[in-house]
Amino acid sequence: LTGALTVGGSETTGNGFTHAVVRGIPETFGKVAGDGHENGEVSVDLAKAQRQFGCLAGALRQKVGLQLIEIPPDPELPESWRIEDLAVIQGGTALITRPFREQRRSEVEAVKRVVSELKLTVVEMDASSGGATLEGSDILFTGREFFVGISSHTNRRGAEVLADTFRDFTVSTVPVCGGARLKNICSMGGPGTIIISSSSGAKKTLRMMEQLTDHHYQVLSVPEESAANCIYIKGPSSRDFLLHRPAEECPDSVAVSARTDYTFLPTACSEASKLGAPLSSLCLLINRKHTSL
Repeated sequence: LTGALTVGGSETTGNGFTHAVVRGIPETFGKVAGDGHENGEVSVDLAKAQRQFGCLAGALRQKVGLQLIEIPPDPELPESWRIEDLAVIQGGTALITRPFREQRRSEVEAVKRVVSELKLTVVEMDASSGGATLEGSDILFTGREFFVGISSHTNRRGAEVLADTFRDFTVSTVPVCGGARLKNICSMGGPGTIIISSSSGAKKTLRMMEQLTDHHYQVLSVPEESAANCIYIKGPSSRDFLLHRPAEECPDSVAVSARTDYTFLPTACSEASKLGAPLSSLCLLINRKHTSL
């Protein structure tokens, strides 16, 4: 269930982000695309979800200083707010993904328009990709390499397309143990720092990552899975920001990093989390400066 796809060995520490792309919460939030029914027995608060989304968008724009591009919500696409799933962006290239569920695949059109307008090089996965499925919340980019979680949403063929697109980086596949998607159980907490859930499944995935990498990472383990997903951003001002779940949502996971030079931004995500979506799934981050190179 695992293996390394080695396609080069360049390394980058990231030059920071300039733009964030988000998509609003539709009135059909909590429903599953193409099905019309509520997402299992989960009860979500639409107004609260929209407020939380507004706070995230405001933090990205006003506190981090990113240029925010907000795609309007579409009630016909009830899961399109999970925008991280729809593209993998590194440098001046955007890989438009192919979500596992067919009903979600039209969500990529709006994202494709945005990245094209930003003059990124667009690579598309489509039906000719040999049955490949790939969702961005199964992708952990460390600044040095990609880890692709093989899950119910992302398959090996999808990982191969990603490796073929980003040939300057090593791409390794790991099984997602104990979570729906890879970024449900881990994320980057800064350059060279991986935050990961302390669950037994997450530890199994981490061991696999450690076996496959040639790089050394600091690992921060947190007791609550929802606290394992943070958004690390080096903003336009070169300041370091970490968006993380607030104490009222993750009371057992206090300071996720000892870095006193970071700006910590508690960001509520309880309603999206009820639907299995980590905090990072609500935004796509872009470094527009790459496109002038």
